Amino acid sequence: MKLNFASTVAAAALMIAGGSAGAEELRLSHQWSNTDIRHEVAKIVADEVAAADVDLDIKIFGSQSLFKAREQYTPLSRGQLDMTVLPLSYAGGQQPAYNLTLMPGLVKNHDHAARLNESPFMEALEEKMAEDDVMVLVHGYLAGGFVGADGCITKPEDIKGLQTRAAGKAFEQMLAGAGASIASMSSSEIYNAMQTGVLDAANTSSSSFVSYRIYEQAKCYTPAGDIALWFMYQPLLMNKSTFEGLNEEQQAALLAGAEKAQAHYLEEAKKEDAASEEVFREAGVEIAQMSQEDFDAWRELAKETSYKQFVEDTPDGQKLLDMALAVE
Repeated sequence: MKLNFASTVAAAALMIAGGSAGAEELRLSHQWSNTDIRHEVAKIVADEVAAADVDLDIKIFGSQSLFKAREQYTPLSRGQLDMTVLPLSYAGGQQPAYNLTLMPGLVKNHDHAARLNESPFMEALEEKMAEDDVMVLVHGYLAGGFVGADGCITKPEDIKGLQTRAAGKAFEQMLAGAGASIASMSSSEIYNAMQTGVLDAANTSSSSFVSYRIYEQAKCYTPAGDIALWFMYQPLLMNKSTFEGLNEEQQAALLAGAEKAQAHYLEEAKKEDAASEEVFREAGVEIAQMSQEDFDAWRELAKETSYKQFVEDTPDGQKLLDMALAVE
């Protein structure tokens, strides 16, 4: 009876405080604006969970309002943050295997990316995440390209001598191998860096190029077309213990929302490349296309730089690389 009485008092206290017994709020952080596809993915999950009426609310903190872009994985793994949408390679310092999710020339197109998401390669990465008390709710890859402040970038010699922002360690290694000087920063900082002359060139996702209005600072844009060198895995992650601490109805609502969000993510990701090209074209930016010969030149350079360094730096690196390359 004492236990029941205590539970009743606790429930009453919660109701007086303005909540309901069992209600729980999850905090989701990301770095993008509310017009970005990655915010849409987060919002679909939040809206579906709210509609399920399972006493669970997801509060979204966008535009780095809760954590800085590159500072989200550690608090997520410690349970100080419940959910985040982020490029997994941002956490490559904690788990070197994650650098393989932004490797030049590894992903051919969006359908190939979707097959990677369902492969033994991704299962191996999810095992690494579980070591950090992290799990995937929504898988997603985005493609991207290059911008130049003064000229077009399609082949390795075009980047030589330029101050360049590369998204991820592997691209930094490859572009440095082509003779570029590297300036590390999040995609949200590219605009100001190009505006102030800190950057001559940059690469990031089609979505980020548009949502951060990079077309206002670029002279030439090389979008992801039939040939895309740049693909980046950007999932919606959740603290694993937090998920396991929810009741079955709450977990089911989250997973159902995640399934809907993942389908939307893939569909919209396919549209973003062409849409970004149109935005840049309308802004008066020159459009350049990467040829198969250009792509092959980049990939050969990547084999000598990024791939080689990844294998040297990463436990089981060759095995993981082979698993990724095995997905047709």
